[in-house]
Amino acid sequence: MEQEDTVVLYPAPGIGHIVSMVELAKLLQLHAHSITILLTTGLLDHPSIDTYIHRISISHPSIFFHRLPHTSLSTTTTVSMAAKAFNFININTPNVATTLTQITKSTNIKAFIIDLFCTSAMEPASSLGIPVYYFFTSGAAVLSLFSYFPKLHQETHVSFKDMVGVELRVPGNAPLRAVNMPEPMLKRDDPAYWDMLEFCTRLPEARGIIVNSFEELEPVAVDAVADGACFPDAKRVPGVYYIGPLIAEPQQSDVTTESKQCLSWLDQQPSRSVVYLCFGSRGSFSVSQLREIANGLEKSGHSFLWVVKRPTQDEKTKQIHDTTTTTTTMDFDLSSVLPSGFIERTKDRGLVVSSWAPQVEVLSRGSVAAFVSHCGWNSVLEGVVAGVPMVAWPLYAEQHVNMHVMVGEMKVAVAVEQREEDGFVSGEEVEKRVREVMESEEIRERSLKLKEMALAAVGEFGSSKTALANLVQSWTTHV
Repeated sequence: MEQEDTVVLYPAPGIGHIVSMVELAKLLQLHAHSITILLTTGLLDHPSIDTYIHRISISHPSIFFHRLPHTSLSTTTTVSMAAKAFNFININTPNVATTLTQITKSTNIKAFIIDLFCTSAMEPASSLGIPVYYFFTSGAAVLSLFSYFPKLHQETHVSFKDMVGVELRVPGNAPLRAVNMPEPMLKRDDPAYWDMLEFCTRLPEARGIIVNSFEELEPVAVDAVADGACFPDAKRVPGVYYIGPLIAEPQQSDVTTESKQCLSWLDQQPSRSVVYLCFGSRGSFSVSQLREIANGLEKSGHSFLWVVKRPTQDEKTKQIHDTTTTTTTMDFDLSSVLPSGFIERTKDRGLVVSSWAPQVEVLSRGSVAAFVSHCGWNSVLEGVVAGVPMVAWPLYAEQHVNMHVMVGEMKVAVAVEQREEDGFVSGEEVEKRVREVMESEEIRERSLKLKEMALAAVGEFGSSKTALANLVQSWTTHV
């Protein structure tokens, strides 16, 4: 009897990585494959993940979830969070090997698609003769940077964090300040640096790389990747498939009282009048920075919807690492962290909400005219698809790379000027950039043009639709 075909996906731990993989799975299931998603247990677990998985299992019966056995992580506190996560994924490799072997007994695995951070799973899959693909959830510019990282490593002998004033030149990218490299790459004495070097060195070994972007969005980086300019060996470039923009659909169960309040408030505002400010699931600021933002918004004279997270204790920290506990994200008094009387003075033209807003729906509202964003790639794509001009305020990870693409190549954003030593942004700067993006007809027209291009890419004869067909075709030709 002929075995049934399946595709196996393996995201890194955490809801963000899982949601991205599920969106890819939804796209792939249209091509008559059953999909199995492997999930680790023991790091960044949260009840919301189980709720989400249950919902997807019911709405998409051809997507199966397989929990790997619980794995404990040593409690050493001396290494970074990234190093701990990479070590946890590494420890799970035998579990992945066992599971893949079991699956091959009853089905034919056409492809094994892994997160970049799950590179350690490449070995067991290859030994079983299963083609391995990466799912790259950032854009082409970041793919170019990561592919080029091994070369940067060879050319430099100190940590990027110590290379103050140095700009790195990477094919397909604008010059990038060394100190703005993604955190796990900043310090050579952090084990995460060497893990990242390993991941990036092995990128060319994959059968293909699936990218959540579309060719027309980042043509300079797409060309640099296609030419092999960013790879150590230009002759050894895997197939790259740009299948985006892939955006998580709004979920009915996410509709809370607060989110309904946001949307009904937006529906009462005039067309193209509101600035929306949100800095992702982890982006957060000190109280002094929050007060500068408030002052800038008040002086700008524009209406605003602002999502504020629990403030950080450290002026230099721009993110909350643990987003899985409600105490870190909720339960704080907004009025105590904002300037005295701010909420009262701006109540006729502003709405401040704590922690979360239904971003995809917010951006689709006709009253939203601009988006102040931390430049996380999902947020960038959501802004592009909504055709909303942006103010780029990168905080961490690869967001500085994204900012350069948004401002320099896409031309849909203006960037805030950040203080060199700690990234602080003044209220005057906030006011200036909000006014600039709200008043620029050029950026608005360009944003609408890019929205059309995004819709065309995923349309019937679009570049992303074609790339997806080519990806699926590659599985049948490599049996």
